[in-house]
Amino acid sequence: MNYAHLDCETDLERAVAAGADERCPPQLANALHYAVFPGGARVRPQLCMAVAAANTGKDPSLAKSAACAIELLHCASLVHDDLPCFDDATVRRGKPSVHSAFGERIAVLTGDALIVMAFQVLAKGMATARYPDRGPAVMGYVADGVAAPCGIAAGQAWECEQRVDLALYHQSKTGALFIAATCAGAAAAGVDPTPWRNLGASIGEAYQVADDIKDATSDIETIGKPTGIDIALDRPSAVRELGVDGAVQRLRQCMEAGLDAIPQCDGRAQLQQLVRLQSQRFIPKNKGRTAA
Repeated sequence: MNYAHLDCETDLERAVAAGADERCPPQLANALHYAVFPGGARVRPQLCMAVAAANTGKDPSLAKSAACAIELLHCASLVHDDLPCFDDATVRRGKPSVHSAFGERIAVLTGDALIVMAFQVLAKGMATARYPDRGPAVMGYVADGVAAPCGIAAGQAWECEQRVDLALYHQSKTGALFIAATCAGAAAAGVDPTPWRNLGASIGEAYQVADDIKDATSDIETIGKPTGIDIALDRPSAVRELGVDGAVQRLRQCMEAGLDAIPQCDGRAQLQQLVRLQSQRFIPKNKGRTAA
């Protein structure tokens, strides 16, 4: 099984172009494209499509629509996360954040528009799916990834609480979209998504722990966004709870748990290989600066 073509860039380009056509206010149109391109590693959409492919999914269009929707939701969450009312981050992916480049009002609208765009993409995919009866389940898992009580909206809201459960915070802020990716991919392939939840949860936690480590030990030039935010905003993190070495150990445990969590399927070995390859990106290359 070849995972080299798990790519949704063309679909993302098409979705953004449809939302940012000549009728769209120019600043919003430009901000929509700016928020999505160039992208990051696109780990979530690749995972969604890989799960569907591993289950010999015969309707790749539905899985790809779900993958595209999940990536748009992720981009929306970054736009909102960077806003002055949250992180007040001026840089994202090595360039000015959306609110720094276009202003706070356009940034809020950009994040909102990307959320709606995600479900427009998924609705169109459901309308043309080979197995339309799978669509509602796929939609439900994608929606769970962004909604309350445990989606990314809840993850952002945990930052407004005085007492925070680190596990719930990580599950909501980061794990939710990874769980959406694995479960939606399974649902699109016509298999029971329940056994695939643990894979998404483990990879999601690994990703968040890695992000906590980078925030504590890296710099803006290396990772393309401000660092030291967790400490500056008195935010819970794996590094603050476990220390840098403990967080790195936890990261490795999550990665191994993710590999073990892949259910038996035709493409299990190939999917394990892909997850292992993607997981190597999580390992911090620089632990030189110690967090307080």
